[in-house]
Amino acid sequence: MNLNAFTSIKELKHAIDKKQITPQEVISFYLDRLNALDGKIGSTISIFDKQSVVKEMQEGGVLQGIPGVIKNNICIKERPTTCASKMLENYRATNDATVIERLKKAGAPLIATANLDEFAMGSSTETSYFKKTKNPWDVSRVPGGSSGGSAAAVAAGFAPWALGSDTGGSVRQPAAYCGIVGLKPTYGLVSRYGLVAYASSLDQIGVMTRSVYDNAMVLSEIAGHDERDSTTLPIEKKDYTQGLDGTIPKGLKIGIVDNTLSAQGMDPEVVERIQAALKEFEKMGATIHHITLPMIDYSAAAYFILSRAEAASNLARFDGVRYGFRDKEATTLTSMYDDTRHDGFGSEVKKRIMVGNYVLSAGHSGEFYENAKQVKRAIRNEFIDAFKQVDMLIMPSQAAPAFKMGAYDLDPLKMDLQDYFTCPMNLAGVPSMSVPCGMSSDNMPIGMQLVGPHQSEELLYRVGHAYEQKTLWHTMHPEI
Repeated sequence: MNLNAFTSIKELKHAIDKKQITPQEVISFYLDRLNALDGKIGSTISIFDKQSVVKEMQEGGVLQGIPGVIKNNICIKERPTTCASKMLENYRATNDATVIERLKKAGAPLIATANLDEFAMGSSTETSYFKKTKNPWDVSRVPGGSSGGSAAAVAAGFAPWALGSDTGGSVRQPAAYCGIVGLKPTYGLVSRYGLVAYASSLDQIGVMTRSVYDNAMVLSEIAGHDERDSTTLPIEKKDYTQGLDGTIPKGLKIGIVDNTLSAQGMDPEVVERIQAALKEFEKMGATIHHITLPMIDYSAAAYFILSRAEAASNLARFDGVRYGFRDKEATTLTSMYDDTRHDGFGSEVKKRIMVGNYVLSAGHSGEFYENAKQVKRAIRNEFIDAFKQVDMLIMPSQAAPAFKMGAYDLDPLKMDLQDYFTCPMNLAGVPSMSVPCGMSSDNMPIGMQLVGPHQSEELLYRVGHAYEQKTLWHTMHPEI
């Protein structure tokens, strides 16, 4: 078999099973490509050597010999887990995250860790302490964030799959910007054990691939109950590729969320591509219903408050005492705390911690935090009501194609609003998958979200896979 950087997981597995190629050859191919070309993109923080990758690879399993890249806020034992922060620059994980244990058991070789916005706080992968990641389609643009390194690595053909984390859209937005598939599962479907927490009630580990089928293959290996994470659902392991036959369910009712297509700042090309996708679904037999979700207008504000409140709590542990960076010049305990956190965290992280402490403070928690929790419940109820009318929803993944590096340096509000289309599903806890649905006139990817009710991943995969059989968007890739 002649290896291609954009060969699907399904094809790689078939070739390995038929002994047309060895796992070692596949690992060598992707590591060579990564080492040769990632200097142009900056998708990774650490690239592992082939000898250690092969040594750690377990025999057998669905993903035997099919390499992946892991966002650098997910613990891999004895590998650097930095969260792209000076605070954890020299930290090595003492254990594997549950998803890593399951991937290793499936035979998946882990070849690198991906760059991210520091502590997963950002929408462009520009806040990393180590480097800025570039979009493989146009290196003057961002890949999205915070899982921008994971998305860029898959889009550039450095690995067939990657893991990211999604707190307010950090898998789906970069997937859309880079022209790949990105799934945020139902909250609790995938264990968070070993994921460095940002906002624990919203975080989910998600899968990034070039096709829907490949995405289902990886999710099948990592999903399911975990005793070490009390928020995981009581679900046994299942094969999410079952039922991906290129058809949609008979009588499928799809709701298009009209108030997202008319939102301020929407690029007309994004609207056109989504409307064209709706016509494809109609040809397949779906009926299109027009839905309005008024509470979406409040979701970004609620997400802003809740995520920062939880971040302030979760990041309190990084104080220079137990692990990570410590300021060695300090002469008192208080100055050690102050200087460690001042020097160890970047400006975006410090800003979010300060906002989080403010909205949790006496006299303000009722005004901000408690109100935001009420909005979260209202958003969830609105989604529940919508799914009584339709089987699934479609809405944009992004307002416009990927923006230029530094475009929002002086406009942080616009950067925060990058989560506008994606954070409602984190607040509601429902699954959402971004799939490529077109290209802009300047050759940048456009994505749309398929959104379903609680635990509807199988439906989203089936519909997304059927759409891929009618279009070619998922087969397009950048020239590096």
